[in-house]
Amino acid sequence: MSNVTTNPSTSAALTVLRGINKDLDVVQQQVSSGYRIQKASDDPTYWSMATTMRSDQSSLSTITDALGLGASKVDTASTAMDTVVSLLTQIQSKLVSAKEAGTNKDAINSDIQQLKNQLQSVTQSASFSGENWLYNTAQQPSTQQSVISNFTRGTGGQISFTTISYDSSQTLMIDTAQPARGLLTKNVDASTFDSSSSGSSTPRNYYLLSATGGTTPTGGTEIALSSSTTDDELTDMINVTNSLLKSATSADSTLGLMKSNIDDQSDYISKLSDAIKSSVGDLVDTNMEEASARQSALQTAQQMGVQALSIANSMASKVLIILQSK
Repeated sequence: MSNVTTNPSTSAALTVLRGINKDLDVVQQQVSSGYRIQKASDDPTYWSMATTMRSDQSSLSTITDALGLGASKVDTASTAMDTVVSLLTQIQSKLVSAKEAGTNKDAINSDIQQLKNQLQSVTQSASFSGENWLYNTAQQPSTQQSVISNFTRGTGGQISFTTISYDSSQTLMIDTAQPARGLLTKNVDASTFDSSSSGSSTPRNYYLLSATGGTTPTGGTEIALSSSTTDDELTDMINVTNSLLKSATSADSTLGLMKSNIDDQSDYISKLSDAIKSSVGDLVDTNMEEASARQSALQTAQQMGVQALSIANSMASKVLIILQSK
């Protein structure tokens, strides 16, 4: 039955149109923002999960920066250690050449002193971000270095961090405060390399460098040549230098391993961050293909709803015409 005051058909058409307009507004918002779930009221569970994962991704970004800083420190120390190993190798070669009869030991010593000066320069310049793992002037140096490598979130939401650690005392080459801590400034007993000597032999201590501006180790002899250097003394110097070279090579290898660990961890963190980003997208991002198809369907339904409302409204006009004709 048609009613001039109340038109059920118009009310029904208007209700349907309102629902279509509401759905269309939601879809258009999803398309324009790119998010299917933009705020907590859209879906509390998924929104909470996505927010936590975004927080983790931000933490991973900070860890990536920390790994980059740590890698730079290790690169600086490793590059310097490569040079130290090379210079020690050259010094050892010079000492071996001095074993030849008739060689000018004073001239060879001049070359050795030049190589020593380079060792001083290389170790002092191996500094990055205020840290130098090869050269120390402090009475109490910090030798335990660490780089944050990752974090884990427990079942209760608590966060714990993991680190890559390194004992930089292995790479301490020169120590001006306490020469005994520096590989190149400490005394090394040459008698320990003499298989013919007994355990009660008198120590024959040698050190390679006298740190500039620092103290020299007591009871030791600097590795240096002169015309009066004996073959036995030269042999001791060669053995001590060879021992220093082995220790420096080992320290350099350890740095290389740490660098490799940092590179591997950086690659893992990058992949993990990408995975989290993708997972967040699966939870809250708009599926553009689906949303576009739904938007088109709702726009079509909106047009049909407007037409239906127009038809329903026209029914009242027709009733009015009938009444006027009476």
